Amino acid sequence: MNVTIYHNPACGTSRNTLDLIRHAGIEPTVIEYLKTPPSKEDLAKMIADAGLSVREAIREKGTPYEELGLADPALSDDQLLDAMIATPILINRPLVVTEMGTRLCRPSEVVLDILPADALTSAFVKEDGEAVLDAEGKRIV
Repeated sequence: MNVTIYHNPACGTSRNTLDLIRHAGIEPTVIEYLKTPPSKEDLAKMIADAGLSVREAIREKGTPYEELGLADPALSDDQLLDAMIATPILINRPLVVTEMGTRLCRPSEVVLDILPADALTSAFVKEDGEAVLDAEGKRIV
């Protein structure tokens, strides 16, 4: 299965998502989006494919969101996308693209919705100690 993760190694949620993908036996294409942001067109497609609005895909916390005036409701999606490409820290992460769909994986276990269930056969615990999969690889609700 082809999987691409738009990853920030400094983000615990992103690290956990990457670890879950690898736990499923998949070595994804890892794009550190802060170094190599997607094109505006690719970003817009990922956001739409994930069922999000552009505003839902913007990260506010720990970014220059307020300083750039991005809370202004008069800004168009096109203007918001331009800001996200110009300042990639504004792209909420991690975005994961698979043949089964695209998701903003917050929380990290959202990635399980777009990975083959039969690839998960053992327990998984996030780096903070939270159990996500039981001993048989079933999602813990």
